[in-house]
Amino acid sequence: MMLNSTSSTLSYFILGAYLHVGNLRYLYFTLTALLYIVIVFVSMSLIVVICMNRSLHEPMYMFLCSLFVNELYGSSGLFPFLLTQILSDIHTVSASFCFLQIFCLYSYANVEFCNLAIMSYDRYLAICCPLQYNTRMTPKKVFLLIIVLWFYSCVKCLITLSLNIHLKLCGNIMNSLYCHNYLIVKLSCSDTRVNNIYGLFTTAVTILVPLFPILFSYMKILKICFSGSKQTRQKAVSTCTPHIASLINFSFGCLLQIIQTRFDMTNVPNVVQIILLLYFSLLQPLLNPIMYGLQMSKLRNTYKHYVRFWKDVFVD
Repeated sequence: MMLNSTSSTLSYFILGAYLHVGNLRYLYFTLTALLYIVIVFVSMSLIVVICMNRSLHEPMYMFLCSLFVNELYGSSGLFPFLLTQILSDIHTVSASFCFLQIFCLYSYANVEFCNLAIMSYDRYLAICCPLQYNTRMTPKKVFLLIIVLWFYSCVKCLITLSLNIHLKLCGNIMNSLYCHNYLIVKLSCSDTRVNNIYGLFTTAVTILVPLFPILFSYMKILKICFSGSKQTRQKAVSTCTPHIASLINFSFGCLLQIIQTRFDMTNVPNVVQIILLLYFSLLQPLLNPIMYGLQMSKLRNTYKHYVRFWKDVFVD
């Protein structure tokens, strides 16, 4: 369906990536709902454990709490919508909700990358400057860093939306499971030079700003590992492994997302396209809480303590 109107008067978009699967939709709905329940339950449990236990009110766990809150935020911007679309025969989304979803998913991605960058710097201070750690990473600084990363990410996404929301569109069909900012730009039949320039600029900033502290931190950590004691190496490995795994997984998901939206995927099977679309929004919120919860002994033991406590309460 082709439209000759501005996006301010456009009432809806059509999402063209959904397959007609008949009765299998109920199986897909059940699997998606179970994944969402796991994400919500595990993330909420870890957030509650960190907030309730004063021994976990340390910078590393505060940054983890921010990360888990962001996983809930990002998944809630996608999964409830995805569940309704799976059961629907008409895959449309209102223009206002589409822009809201774009803001949610893009700000989620920005917060995730910035949060991982700050966590890498925190690990650098803990491993390379242990005697100065408490003075350089104070509760006030931790709180300020978390506020800044969320504010910075939201403002950057608001600017992106403000540039795109008034574009004149010549179509309303997006080959996707959910709304994408770049796909809306591709639907435009007006001048998009400013949008494209800002898009390239903000992509570079999104990558380079967090990348600098990540590279700096891990170069310093590697230097300490090679020259330090066995105990130092073990500490570095135990605390950095889940962070590196999370960083690689998220970066890979972002790369797949860029490939999916920027290049022609018509020769790729629909099932593969759907997997690529969902990898970005599914794997990170699903694996992060489980990975950190299992790897970090203090968090894992505290979680087990609360589980045993509530089990005894309900059993008695």
